[in-house]
Parts: sequence; structure tokens; C-alpha cells
Amino acid sequence: MAVKYKRVLLKLSGESLGGESGSGIDFPTLSRIAKQIKRIMEMGVSVGIVVGGGNIWRGASAEVNGMDRVTADYAGMLATVINALALQDVLEKEGVVTRTQSAIGINQVAEPYIRRRAIRHMEKGRAVIFAGGTGNPYMTTDTAAALRSIEIGADVLLMSKNNVDGVYSADPRKDPRAKKIDKITHQEALDKRLEVMDATALTLCMENRLPIIVFDLYARQGIEKAVSGEPIGTLIYSE
Repeated sequence: MAVKYKRVLLKLSGESLGGESGSGIDFPTLSRIAKQIKRIMEMGVSVGIVVGGGNIWRGASAEVNGMDRVTADYAGMLATVINALALQDVLEKEGVVTRTQSAIGINQVAEPYIRRRAIRHMEKGRAVIFAGGTGNPYMTTDTAAALRSIEIGADVLLMSKNNVDGVYSADPRKDPRAKKIDKITHQEALDKRLEVMDATALTLCMENRLPIIVFDLYARQGIEKAVSGEPIGTLIYSE
């Protein structure tokens, strides 16, 4: 495959790391993801990865049950560190040199997030996993993915989904009339309130003209097709 995007940011939701159950860490699923990441790096693509933590901790659910929102969000950041370490281990078993950087201080297990260091790692052919979200409460890992994409100069943000092959006009699991959208602008996605990512992240991508590809993580060669510019999922672009 020819490469269209030379530097990418891959967003992995916590649920995607949990396999079919969407909870805990499913190592066969991690292994499949790691193999795809290895293949695109062999194609000459620089890879940054942002991981969520929803398979371990749901801050919104904890808040509903009376937990302080800020405390709940920091607990969620710790969950992303757990996922990052698990993914790092599996990637290195595949022979991919990997570094984990955390937006919250946890120096015994991860480097602090330093933009220039992250870029240097990628220039040296290492995969970089960004954990801890943005390091701030009230911010989702979608926002972290958009922010890190822009900071490292990514050509595209790859938003992987759990068994959803793109953006739809409505939730396809609830509305049988929902239609898949192949291409849409950032502004249209915002205006139609489509469930692509949170509005803060989507606005950040729009303002910086960062294209987004929303695709099914479990599609055959999904990540390879996305970096090659082959039709897959939904492309969100600037006018």
C-alpha cells in the first residue's frame, strides 16, 4: 500500500481495548492492534497513540453516584495510564520500540509529556503512547487526541470505533433508517450534532484544519487502509 499520511495520531477508546465485553483488558485484541501499528510503521508512518480509560473507569458514572467530578476525572486519567502500559508491553513484544508519556506526573512508569521529546521519539522510529488525557479534569481523551495531533504535527487523526464503521446520520444501533456518511465537513458535523467526538475536540480540529477519519477498529486492515487514503469509514475535513 502507498502511504498518504506520513504522521498519524491513533485514538483508541478504552472500550476498544476491552474486546467484545468492552471492559477490562483483552490481550488478543491488544495483540491485533499492535500488529496493525507495527505494519503501518514498517510502511514508514510515524505513529502517536492516545488511549482512553473507559474499560476500567467511567468518571461520568462515578459522578452520578455522588463522587466529586474532579476526583473522578483524575481517576480516569490513571486508568488511561494502565491501558497505555498494557499496550506498550504488547507493542514491544511485537518488536516496536515504544515510549509512554503521561500528562500527569507518574515518573516511575512513564515519561512526562514533553512535546519536543515526543516528536524526537517519532523521528527515531518509535511509537509514542500519550496517557493521562490532557492532564486536566473536564477534558475528554477525544480532546487530548485532537490536542496531541496538532502538537505533534499529525497529518490526520484516526478515530477508531468499536464495531461502528463510520459516522451515521443517527445512531445505527437505535435507528434502522440511519445512513452512513462517507464525507462531511467539521462544521457540518458540529451543526448536525453528530456523535463523532465531543464538541471541544471537533472544534479544535476544525480550527486547525486537521482531517479526521472515523473507522471500525476491527475492520480488516482498517488502520493500513486509513493511512493509505483508501475509502474506509468517514472522512471529516475542512472546506
